[in-house]
Amino acid sequence: MTLLGKRWNAWPALSILLALSPGAFAADFDGAQLSGIWGVPFAGILLSIALMPLLVPQFWHHHYGKVAAAWGLAFLLPFAIVFGPSAAGVNVVHALFAEYIPFIILLTALFTVSGGIFIRGNLHGSPGLNTAILAIGAFLASFMGTTGASMLLIRPLIRANDDRKHVAHVVVFFIFIVSNAGGALTPLGDPPLFLGFLKGVDFFWTVKTLLPETLFMVGSLLAIFYLIDSWYYHRREELLPKDPTPDSKAIGFDGGINFVLLGAVVALVLMSGFWKSPVSFNIYGTEVGLPGILRDIGLVVVALVSLKITPSQVHADNQFGWAPMAEVAKLFAGIFLTIIPVIAMLKAGADGPFGAVVRAVTQPDGSPDVLMYFWITGALSSFLDNAPTYLVFFNTAGGDPQVLMTTLAPTLAAISAGAVFMGANTYIGNAPNLMVKAIAEDRGVKMPSFFGYMMWSGGILVPLFVVMSFIWFK
Repeated sequence: MTLLGKRWNAWPALSILLALSPGAFAADFDGAQLSGIWGVPFAGILLSIALMPLLVPQFWHHHYGKVAAAWGLAFLLPFAIVFGPSAAGVNVVHALFAEYIPFIILLTALFTVSGGIFIRGNLHGSPGLNTAILAIGAFLASFMGTTGASMLLIRPLIRANDDRKHVAHVVVFFIFIVSNAGGALTPLGDPPLFLGFLKGVDFFWTVKTLLPETLFMVGSLLAIFYLIDSWYYHRREELLPKDPTPDSKAIGFDGGINFVLLGAVVALVLMSGFWKSPVSFNIYGTEVGLPGILRDIGLVVVALVSLKITPSQVHADNQFGWAPMAEVAKLFAGIFLTIIPVIAMLKAGADGPFGAVVRAVTQPDGSPDVLMYFWITGALSSFLDNAPTYLVFFNTAGGDPQVLMTTLAPTLAAISAGAVFMGANTYIGNAPNLMVKAIAEDRGVKMPSFFGYMMWSGGILVPLFVVMSFIWFK
């Protein structure tokens, strides 16, 4: 059997068996068949992430993976009973191979490679230095991804401020700027934009279109941060009597070979986007293209090489450990599973359970409502994964990249800005948010609770979004 130019079925015998059952290989499940009750498990896992660390912190710390699994089963088992094991299996495999596995492999590679780079020496976390680090991170985020930039800089930023009593606000603004807003300029920056790139949006369209909005967002946040950090810095007894990090080493990098591996990660991601191969594999109804497979294999190899060649002292100096990655992997496994019916209901459009949401982005004459696209895409991206949310509204707006880049350019800009910028509204709006939080807490930083963080985002980000609405999306 030749593979070139044909689709290969990975499990022929199983495929024949499944073909006998109705709806076999229907990964795009018709969400119009569902009611809002199917969104309860997703709401449940979100509330668990929000409330359990506050109400039962010890239980959550030891059993968060079991909680995520329980909510996943709360969706999967009833779904299999009502719609059949075949439909359940197809949708789970689709979520696994089309979304979760590539997502986790990329995060793991970036986490591993960046964890092998140690910025030696003792930086002192003054307002000026902290603002400079955030600005550098914002610049890097669009070229090495928000995850890569976050994992590279969060450890040295925390270490630079380990002689201060108040550090949580520094990490919060780091999430705002480096883990989200900074990634708005290229498809490498944030997963939603990468999905748009795969759909046919030009690589440089976002930088040409969203540059003013990004400069406004990042510039405003840097200015606000400098004022807040200066207020904290100049308070009485803000600095600890003794700096935990000695000044004995000159500023520099250890594990610098990992910068080469970081470049390899970027190259692999770009390759999977630019290379259009006719070869694909059908895994239980999910098409997996050859470029994506080679990208994921390459990323695993890069991560293993990094672990092999990075000196153990670098990992020790970085306090490198797998706990933050494990937390993200377990929680997002539950999120990706329970989000299946929610995304399906959104994809059902005006005829689905969330038809009111879809109709809200369309004006009476049928033209898109740019302001509503910005706010609804952003609001859903705050709680749903921002990549599939972007894709839903990309398709709602017509799905033709050539039209969206020209005639409907304001609409695509609103969708892109909403997905990227408002992913900072909650800890779960974008994957790096939760990773940064986990690393900070692992280093002893007392981070705000789920709702405490939302008070920061509501008080600082939302007013900026309102200003952006009046300038660019009215």
